Amino acid sequence: MRTYLVVIDDTPEASVALRFAARRAVKTGGGVEIVALLPAADLMPWGGVQATIEEEARVHAEGLVQAAAGTLIAESGLKPHITVARGDARKVIRDQVAANPNIAALVLAAAASGTPGPLIAYFAGSEAGTLGVPIMIVPGGLTAEEIDRLS
Repeated sequence: MRTYLVVIDDTPEASVALRFAARRAVKTGGGVEIVALLPAADLMPWGGVQATIEEEARVHAEGLVQAAAGTLIAESGLKPHITVARGDARKVIRDQVAANPNIAALVLAAAASGTPGPLIAYFAGSEAGTLGVPIMIVPGGLTAEEIDRLS
């Protein structure tokens, strides 16, 4: 089954990427894999403080991905595969693509204005052509109607 990989975070463009991926998946009979990323842990001298910070980040990421999954199910009927992973975003994405041969594309959305995010800059910049699947970059300023029309 063709699967579209989407990275979820707090940015408005993440919702745009998810909507686009969901619409493509519905039209192609595919699925969606949602990844929420936790930052790599910095070692702190006080383990309890570090554990609390890591737990808060995990709970926040799980909340984001659950909200995204709920929206996806409500709007498209698709039940996504969900992953919450810790570490460098670029490595996590590469690992996801390597681990799942059904991933057909990485779907990212560019900010409505300003510079592209770090994942777009990386995968469409110096590392373009090395991921092994196409990268779909959706303009982050699209309305829901425009996304539906284009997808």
